[in-house]
Amino acid sequence: MLAAFTFNTAENLPIGLLELISEDLRVSVSSVGLLITGYGVTVAVASVPLAHGLRTVPRRHVLTGVLAALVVSSLVAAVARSYGLLLASRLVTALAQALFWAVMGPVAVGLFPPAVRGRVVGVLSAAGSLALVLGVPAGTWLGRLSGWPVPVALLAAPGLLSLVTIAALLPTSRPEEERAAYGTSPDARRFGIVLAAGTLSAAGAFAGFTYIVTFLGEVSGFSPSAVSALLVTFGLACLAGVSATGALLDRFPDAAPATAMATQAVGMLGLYAAGARPAVAVVFLVLMGGALGPVFMTTQNAMLRCAPGRTDLALAANSGCYNAGIAAGAALGSLILPHTGVRGTFLAGALLTLAACTVLLTTHHRSAAQSPNGTRAARTGDLPGGPP
Repeated sequence: MLAAFTFNTAENLPIGLLELISEDLRVSVSSVGLLITGYGVTVAVASVPLAHGLRTVPRRHVLTGVLAALVVSSLVAAVARSYGLLLASRLVTALAQALFWAVMGPVAVGLFPPAVRGRVVGVLSAAGSLALVLGVPAGTWLGRLSGWPVPVALLAAPGLLSLVTIAALLPTSRPEEERAAYGTSPDARRFGIVLAAGTLSAAGAFAGFTYIVTFLGEVSGFSPSAVSALLVTFGLACLAGVSATGALLDRFPDAAPATAMATQAVGMLGLYAAGARPAVAVVFLVLMGGALGPVFMTTQNAMLRCAPGRTDLALAANSGCYNAGIAAGAALGSLILPHTGVRGTFLAGALLTLAACTVLLTTHHRSAAQSPNGTRAARTGDLPGGPP
């Protein structure tokens, strides 16, 4: 949980420090924005190759390695006096995070019985969401008070604590022998559909959310101080959504992704249609926030169930596709913005999210009458990389 919180804070912290970094390093704000874009693209591209390349390394060693990379890259970023060095250190952190999210899920849920794995995923996701509610705002405040290098350097402390804890306490075992190394209900078709739906949903969310500050100011008429408070409200809604979904995920694992995506679509459509009314805008903003975190969390949980091979590779694919969706959505929003205004980005995002729901609902659940022998064949002999 602490490592998830630290990685998510590291990923998003530059959002609150853009102007400070720009002034200190004497580069444009748009160049500093590449620290965020480049990070996401790196995670999208590197997740599967890294997970595949290190698939035979014990998870304890992989996790201590990625946390060591986080600690070192955070310290290097804090002392960087050039934009190039800062960007390079960010990309190292991104590579570490790409591998972390692929490995962390199977390791964590493998320590618990299958019946409660959804709750474990929920707890880990809540820790990641807390970064947006607590980590980034606190880091932004500290950066304005003491300079941007201070909160960046402080990320090394929880990273080091996580590293030491995992190195000391996590058992060392062969990855393929861990209890959550393979999906509980392997289904290659379901796997592909969840990946496609998650990517579309991420693109839809960030086609609009990238411009949420502009929307709340220009369309809803909120003041800058009110917008800041609403962003905190959005983060709290995200945390609440993740917590509530995590509590129900084990009971409704198949319905959870579609429910989260449908809620996101309703929130974005509501903002598009009625966002000019401040009170109504807050309601739909909370709906959107309450769905954003659960979308990724429920697709991650689906990967642990339907992965056709190793779950770490499935989770890496999900993380990579989700980050690709974020980049595509932000790019789409930038193309739409000059032609339709900021409201149009939320309409486009809602339509993409509805498309994600449609894709997801095309999945035909396996028949409950399937024979045990057929199920076992699907889990072992027919799957590449499956257990012997």
